[in-house]
Amino acid sequence: MNLSGYLLQIELPLLDFKNALISFVTAFTVTLISIPPIIALIRKYHLFDVPNERKEHQAPIPTMGGIAIFLGMLASLLLWFPFQYENAQVAFFFSVIILFGLGVMDDLRDLSAKYKFIIQIGLAFLVALAGIRITSLEGLLGIYEIPLFSQYFLTILGIVGITNAYNLIDGIDGLAGGLGFMSLMTLGLFLTIVGDSNTALIAFTMSGGLIAFLYFNFNPARIFMGDTGSLVLGFVVAVLSIRLLQVNQAALKPILDHAPSFVLGIVLIPVFDTIRVFATRIWHGKSPFVADRIHLHHLLTNQGFSHAFTTRTICFVHALILFEAYALNSWKQEWVIAISILFMIGVTFAFKRFGKWRTGNITVARREI
Repeated sequence: MNLSGYLLQIELPLLDFKNALISFVTAFTVTLISIPPIIALIRKYHLFDVPNERKEHQAPIPTMGGIAIFLGMLASLLLWFPFQYENAQVAFFFSVIILFGLGVMDDLRDLSAKYKFIIQIGLAFLVALAGIRITSLEGLLGIYEIPLFSQYFLTILGIVGITNAYNLIDGIDGLAGGLGFMSLMTLGLFLTIVGDSNTALIAFTMSGGLIAFLYFNFNPARIFMGDTGSLVLGFVVAVLSIRLLQVNQAALKPILDHAPSFVLGIVLIPVFDTIRVFATRIWHGKSPFVADRIHLHHLLTNQGFSHAFTTRTICFVHALILFEAYALNSWKQEWVIAISILFMIGVTFAFKRFGKWRTGNITVARREI
């Protein structure tokens, strides 16, 4: 595949990107202005994220920064989004509001996982019922159109799984926000190019809020997004990913040869890490929800690497996966997915050995000196 030639053939709808830029800047500005007073209120009422055995920070840090991201996103959408009374829009925005409230309650009272799962499954079912569903695998494993029951099952599994994967990977400064920003910008870009500029605005508005939040969340973090932010972030990424599958398949000129393998690349790091961690815990006879330090970011921070280095490294890996998912998109989907999974296995192994390699290289360098 001639990637450079293919890129040159893409027609960029400049007016749509102008609207996206305005929405992005609006959300960025509102979020940036909102965070300092939110930090002050959280400090006043002592609503801190307290360190425990699975947390990386050593001192209590203000949480619920997701409130500012939500405010930025809400303000921008109210100003620039063309709201219509459609089932899909109503279900989506209703679900986002409920998840936001759930996240606030969880940050304040630490709700049980069972309670959160029940609500997430209900909201995912509502979105699927409204028409945002995985309807085809586009030839993956020889499967094209799938039965209605399977559409609901895969959609609910995908939304709930991705939502919680982002929630679980939010473990160090800047990581969930950085991965979310990159994924949402990618979704916004491809949704716009394929012709769904309205849905793309949602991606761009949340991206604007995230980049403003990251200014306060990069190490050393002054505030965390908390479940208030991570649940909404994961849900939005999940739903927009499914929407990209739908509009690409229905487009007269699809931008992606195989959307499923590309969408997997968008969510691969948090999803792969969640499956790996759960499988490891179960293999050792533990509950998949037990507190420990074996997530992808822990593999580096446990060896003494900083939050900033770890976040940059994982975001760089995410960029490589996004490029690979697009560059190989004309390949057979099974091959692309296999390459992506093998790549993540290699990354995991490298992260586990990275500290030893660094120590060995430093030792060799000192001997040479």
